[in-house]
Amino acid sequence: MEHLVRVQNERDRRTLAWLREQVGDAAIAAAAQRYSGSKPYLSVVCRTLGVKAPQFSAPRHITPSAVAEQSLATIRQVLASRTGHPRSALVQVRRG
Repeated sequence: MEHLVRVQNERDRRTLAWLREQVGDAAIAAAAQRYSGSKPYLSVVCRTLGVKAPQFSAPRHITPSAVAEQSLATIRQVLASRTGHPRSALVQVRRG
């Protein structure tokens, strides 16, 4: 179904899965075909079908990966070298 509508992120994927359960593939395809020339946004398809998609929340606790932590450390080093501050002077801020 992603070939018919714009799916840009995980929330859109979840919304599309929900929409498929609610109205079926045929209804989604028919609604998407009304907008020839470009793929419509999923919100437009929902409005066309007269449904309101639920608000999917993002995961509350995202565990940082080792690769992400290493990338952040490298970025901090680059920034510290450009500003002339030693690496230990940088304040590390983490989201909890």
